[in-house]
Formats: sequence, C-alpha cells, structure tokens
Amino acid sequence: MTKTKHDWTRADAMTEAEIHAAALADPDAQPLTPERLATMTRTPQVRVIRRALGLSQEEFAARFHIPLGTLRDWEQGRKDPDTATRAYLRVIGHNPAAVTEALRLTPRSTATRASARRARASTLR
Repeated sequence: MTKTKHDWTRADAMTEAEIHAAALADPDAQPLTPERLATMTRTPQVRVIRRALGLSQEEFAARFHIPLGTLRDWEQGRKDPDTATRAYLRVIGHNPAAVTEALRLTPRSTATRASARRARASTLR
C-alpha cells in the first residue's frame, strides 16, 4: 500500500452535510451565483464543432482559413479565441456551409492581396 502525504481519515469520517458545509466555508471555492454565471463568456468548443463537421484539424483550418497552430492552441487550451473569433466560431458552428461559401467567394491569393497593398501604398505617396 502506498503512503500518501495526506491523511484522509478525517475527511472519510465526515458526513455529506459536513463536507458540503466545509466546501462552502472555503473562500477560494465559492459556488457560482446566477448573477456571476450570467456575466461569464461562453467560449465555443472548437474541437466539438470540428468533430461535428467530421473534419481533421488540417481540413478545418484550411476550410475556415484558421492557422493550424492557432487551432491546435485553442483545442489544447493553451490559448482562447478573442471576441471576434468566438463570434466567427459560433457562425461556423451554426451554418458552416454559409461560411464556406462566403470564403469561396473571395478567392484572392496572397500574391494578389500583396500587389493590391503595394498599389494602394504607391497612390498614397
């Protein structure tokens, strides 16, 4: 039997009511109030959306123009999407076909965008 650094005999002897009262007495572990819950922002679960669409990370990233590394960071909880991206993910989750179609309507390549930027910059000089 492995010895742990915690003695659980006191906790094991407590009733459910005593455990509940002790948890409520902990100032660092207060339950969420309805008011606090209403102010919290719900982040769309990227992995759930992607899997519901039956796409790999690579396919999802390519289809919705999201950098693969960023997608992986979101799915692994290393980073959270910003406000605009959360809205974008919500739209993808509700109507992926419309997003795909909208992105297909603007097939400008990176080279085309770069030449357009250079043309705008030269007219500003």
